[in-house]
Amino acid sequence: MKFKDKTRQKIGIIGGGQLGKMMILEAKKMGFYVTILDPTKKCPAHSIADQHLIADFDDKAAIRKLAEKSDLITYEFEHIGVEVLKELESEEYKIYPTARSLEIIQNKYHQKNVLKQDKIAVPEFKKVSSPNDIKEAAQELGYPLMLKSCTGGYDGKGNALIDSQDKVEEAFRELGVGKIQLMVEKYIPFKKEISIIAARGLSGGMKVYPIGENNHRENILYETKVPAEISAELEEKAEDFAREVLKVFDGIGIFCVEMFVTEDGELLVNEIAPRPHNSGHYTIEGCVTSQFEQHIRAITGLPLGDTALLRPTVMRNIIGSGEEGKAEVIGLEPALAVKGVKVHIYQKTISRSGRKMGHLTVTADSLDQASERALEASQFIEIKGEKN
Repeated sequence: MKFKDKTRQKIGIIGGGQLGKMMILEAKKMGFYVTILDPTKKCPAHSIADQHLIADFDDKAAIRKLAEKSDLITYEFEHIGVEVLKELESEEYKIYPTARSLEIIQNKYHQKNVLKQDKIAVPEFKKVSSPNDIKEAAQELGYPLMLKSCTGGYDGKGNALIDSQDKVEEAFRELGVGKIQLMVEKYIPFKKEISIIAARGLSGGMKVYPIGENNHRENILYETKVPAEISAELEEKAEDFAREVLKVFDGIGIFCVEMFVTEDGELLVNEIAPRPHNSGHYTIEGCVTSQFEQHIRAITGLPLGDTALLRPTVMRNIIGSGEEGKAEVIGLEPALAVKGVKVHIYQKTISRSGRKMGHLTVTADSLDQASERALEASQFIEIKGEKN
């Protein structure tokens, strides 16, 4: 039996950041030709892309040009214009994950509504458009409340915690005085945050990765440990949620499902990302098939790869420090001298405080051992801004 050679396909990626770069690294291993669209000339993916269209993410003509150069399009982040993708799909261009998936997930309120309708547990939520709406919602949901922008937020941006009625006006101003759609969620004093990476191929087959346990600092993901220290019952429930999410959104490619583990041992879905995710970086060294290879396999119709965990793994982000300026890597040599450490530098030209500049991964015989070595290595390495 003869099979069509999938490697002749040309892939277009909207976005040339670190996620796009890591997708390309895997795509090139399998022989794909990759074109990226990104407004930054020296973005992380620029040096390894076959072509780079330098254009804004809302440039419809440029996105259409990308589609014409590609057999299929994917993307590395959600904050892109969905209308042009819907138009391209109507003209039978292939977009994965689909424009419908992106359109729903882009808006947190719509995302939560779809999950709730399909009986996937989420925190209680309400749409609001004024301080009075927030106060009325608080009568039902209680304080504290999380006020969220429905679109555009990431790494804690677009969120405001309201712990009393006195803070309502301040939070409302902080999130744009109603200029963008807002919602409130019941605050969940969770015990743990976990995330699960799942993939669905063109034929409908699914693969689920081992669950990661996440730690944040200042609303930015700092560390992911795998396997998560949760019960077998919760693990099974989380995997079921991930599979249901893929079905609900008719997902093609990699999806990340972030969840809260409550003090009562229940699971609530927090957010979904229709793309490879920061908390899935551990899969590069920790699993048989990385999330990036899996994404390329899924969107091109290749068989999905084995998701087995090779060894306990810890991933730590390398967050920019110091003032904004030319990125300078410090301490790479001693960090790599720690047993089991792998370092990924994203090659962003400008570093600033709070920006994700790279990550390191450690695999070891035990999770405790991996954690100790990750801590040791992270104390050596730093990426800071250097003033010109």
